[in-house]
Amino acid sequence: MSNSSLPLLLVDGSSYLYRAFHAMPPLTTSSGQPTGAVRGVVNMLRKLAKDYPESPIAVIFDAKGKTFRDDIYSDYKANRPPMPDDLRAQIEPLHTIIRAMGLPLIIQDGVEADDVIGTYAQQATEKGIPVVVSTGDKDMAQLVSEHVTLVNTMTETVMDIAGVNEKFGIPPSLIIDFLALMGDKVDNIPGVPGVGEKTALALLQNLGSVEDIYANLDKVPTLEVRGAKSLAKKLEDNRDKAFLSYELATIKLDVELEHSLEELIPVDPDNDALLALFTELEFKGWVTELSKGGGTKAKKASPNAKQAAEEAPAAAPEEAVEINRDNYETILTEASLEAWVDRLSKAELFAFDTETTSLNYMEAKVVGVSFAVAPGEAAYVPFGHDYLGAPEQLSEEQVLGKLKPLLEDENVKKVGQNLKYDASVLANHGIALQGIAFDTMLESYVVNSTANRHDMDTLALAHLGHTNISFEEIAGKGAKQLTFNQIQLDQAAPYAAEDADITLRLHQALWPQVEAVEGIKSLFENVELPLVPVLSKVERTGALIDATILGQQSAELAADLERIQREAWELAGEEFNLASPKQLGVILFEKLGIPVIKKTKTGAPSTAEEVLQELALDYPLPALLLEQRGLAKLKSTYTDKLPTMINPHTGRVHTSYNQAVTATGRLSSTDPNLQNIPIKTEAGRRVRKAFIAPEGYRIVAADYSQIELRIMAHLSGDEGLTNAFNQGLDVHSATAAEVFGTSVESVTPEQRRSAKAINFGLIYGMSAFGLARQLHIGRNDAQRYIDTYFDRYPGVARYMEDIRVFAKEHGYVETLMGRRLYLPEINASNGMRRQAAERTAINAPMQGSAADIIKKAMIDVDKWLSTLKVDAKMIMQVHDELVLEVAEDQIEPVTATLCDIMSAALKLDVPLLVEAGVGMNWDEAH
Repeated sequence: MSNSSLPLLLVDGSSYLYRAFHAMPPLTTSSGQPTGAVRGVVNMLRKLAKDYPESPIAVIFDAKGKTFRDDIYSDYKANRPPMPDDLRAQIEPLHTIIRAMGLPLIIQDGVEADDVIGTYAQQATEKGIPVVVSTGDKDMAQLVSEHVTLVNTMTETVMDIAGVNEKFGIPPSLIIDFLALMGDKVDNIPGVPGVGEKTALALLQNLGSVEDIYANLDKVPTLEVRGAKSLAKKLEDNRDKAFLSYELATIKLDVELEHSLEELIPVDPDNDALLALFTELEFKGWVTELSKGGGTKAKKASPNAKQAAEEAPAAAPEEAVEINRDNYETILTEASLEAWVDRLSKAELFAFDTETTSLNYMEAKVVGVSFAVAPGEAAYVPFGHDYLGAPEQLSEEQVLGKLKPLLEDENVKKVGQNLKYDASVLANHGIALQGIAFDTMLESYVVNSTANRHDMDTLALAHLGHTNISFEEIAGKGAKQLTFNQIQLDQAAPYAAEDADITLRLHQALWPQVEAVEGIKSLFENVELPLVPVLSKVERTGALIDATILGQQSAELAADLERIQREAWELAGEEFNLASPKQLGVILFEKLGIPVIKKTKTGAPSTAEEVLQELALDYPLPALLLEQRGLAKLKSTYTDKLPTMINPHTGRVHTSYNQAVTATGRLSSTDPNLQNIPIKTEAGRRVRKAFIAPEGYRIVAADYSQIELRIMAHLSGDEGLTNAFNQGLDVHSATAAEVFGTSVESVTPEQRRSAKAINFGLIYGMSAFGLARQLHIGRNDAQRYIDTYFDRYPGVARYMEDIRVFAKEHGYVETLMGRRLYLPEINASNGMRRQAAERTAINAPMQGSAADIIKKAMIDVDKWLSTLKVDAKMIMQVHDELVLEVAEDQIEPVTATLCDIMSAALKLDVPLLVEAGVGMNWDEAH
């Protein structure tokens, strides 16, 4: 390789392999072959080649087996878990693709990829060739010099000497010393015990290298660092560890390389091979790209693979969009605002976003709004920035006065990202947002609810290949983080305008995927999108709380916890910390000799809740500990915390309903979490007494009865189950009569309880082993119950088998309203993961259909309440239940109509039974 101004790109393949595996969703082909890490690494290589055109690229991976560091220190990397099977399966396909791309692939035994990269970087430097190392590994910072820089394509950051100083607080020359003092848990480099990041930095910044520190141990006590007086002795006692760690952390620069620097020359890609590989791995976009580029035809995919490739949601872009933030406009004059209002009013659709003072929708004030009418054509109009020296802005009255008619016009179509929040904060300014046509968060959610996240930054990276400006970049972190009104406009405006621009681009990327499947499109248009204003209204209404009741409960719970602690100490024969897993493990498994039934990843006996539940069947102390944990959580999460969450202006608590979190479509709630208030314990039910009706009103709680079993009857078409529901029988007693061979009238409470466990257990895919544990019976008896159940209800057995087969062939299951629930591990080679996916395949259509039904019911109930001006308000949605505040003189008609509307939310082959209760508080009404 001759001298060149073009940098040599050295890719740390092992670093990116792991990062891609953990960052990407668990993608698989239709046959179950994992592909997420392959896609992530190839994406990174393509981006790198685009960012550094004409530069040679070489990719270096770790070799299998031990390295020289294992000879130096036998425990090196001993704590690292084995490579996951799904990652191991992707290594060979990735290597094959890299070679087909024409890139040198370097794997050298006896050393790590870091050492190979370090040696190549050193040799290139000596020849005057600049080097860019592409990695996510902080250890590589020691290689940075005037000739060597680091680039992280996943975060789009470049680190030179100044960048290392800024990030670590020390120059590259001290990075090895930094690692030697701190150690590294990931690689099991010991370091100096008791020396953390702050102490290590203080030592290095004041005294210099590790050698300098040990030459000046007498100066250590004078440093302004915590524990300085005892630090010198720690360092002296661990001198050997420090220098051993230094040796382990040092990247070798003199490896005898099997391939010379001159050999790192890429060759032309083998497009035919790439086409075949991309077809096999179902990378549709790249297949299309290569096919258009004139490559040979791809191998014909199997019908199922082809179908899955066409139907599975896109999970990663194959080309990053180009964003030019310099084109964004900051609106500071009335003329400019009027021109934009005119553009917005004429646009078929525009993206809209608010910037506010808080994430709490009840407290937040809007300080500026952004919009986009086409990709790259975006603007931000500030009116509430109040930092010192802020430029002249338009007033809130000028901006919102001009925008209010536009925002409230239902014929002017808007798209946003989580518009429920924007609607709520605009309501604080007297604006009722209308014309919500699309929401990119919900578009992503209906396309693939099993994706981990649907926030804008994640979606931008996944669908556009673009990394947004992060809020922390412009606002800082932690306690000193600025609110948006404090951020200077030269930083705030590009951030805000980019949000609108990216939202519009995301809609253009996501909407074709929504439209492609009629059921998904219908779900979006008829359920998820109409629910946005309904949820906003429910959230802003809030629930009335009696803080006095909760205060009394907290005091009583505190007394109960003290009693439990005394009883636990008495059973243990000594005092111990009930919240300490370590102390608890000693008491249970060493002192009391209770058998260990499960261990943690570190090998310690587990004291997790499921372990205690099993032990509680035979031992009194675990049962006591479970009670303690339940009451402690109830106290800290609800009786102590809820009073602090009461809004001073409304006297109510205002939860946030999360519409795009659960895989099944169910709503979740946060701040406070109303879904997790226990219902099965007396103490949990008492918390509901604090949710009260205002004077002149009552609480009405309407709950779907056995909705998932009814959906099972509908989906399976089983005659016995369907008849039981259509005849209005108690389905658990009917099942008990079938399983135990008796009449419905003769079923005992114990038999009904067993039948209930069977009914609900089987729709969750419970095995005979699980049923045996739940009913405290033998496994053979449990299997006999299950066999008898399926004999009596053959339609259920047939449905379960059919849905497993469907899931394996298609990679997803569907709800009654068309929601798709993808199952990436339904064909996994790992048996436990595959079986878990099969259980999900059985249950997800029921859970998901129940979620869709209650969402549709909320929309219908809200329309009824709003249209007829009924004196009632929806205040909560919890599981299968709607909770309303209803005027005392309208209880009977409202309750009857409410039940009718909920029952009619979806037509099934069996009736949707809704039961309603009335009370002064939520507990009385439930």
